Amino acid sequence: MATMMKATTCMLFVAAVLVAIVAVVPRGEAAIGCGTVVSYMKPCLPYVTGSGPLGGCCDGIKGLNSAAKTTPDRQSVCGCLKSLAGGVNLGKAAALPGQCGVNIPYKISPSTDCSKVK
Repeated sequence: MATMMKATTCMLFVAAVLVAIVAVVPRGEAAIGCGTVVSYMKPCLPYVTGSGPLGGCCDGIKGLNSAAKTTPDRQSVCGCLKSLAGGVNLGKAAALPGQCGVNIPYKISPSTDCSKVK
């Protein structure tokens, strides 16, 4: 029961963050929005919240990395990941690319300056 409540609370938090992001993120050149990022990253949620295994997370990480082809795409993805980093185990989130064999040009962290991502 407590695990279900924790998962529900986490999902509500993620949904609230997404609504806030959509409301304030300007529409620019980036083709990848936070909704797309969440779709790719959804299989990772149990792992980064400590409620499940890595599972199919790497498929999402690899797909998202492949989709982020341009600098604006990568900066947009970075901003979305940075915003979503609250409520998750930051160590696990930051380690995901390495665990999945993917190189990204920034650290998944709330302190990352996404404007410097190339």
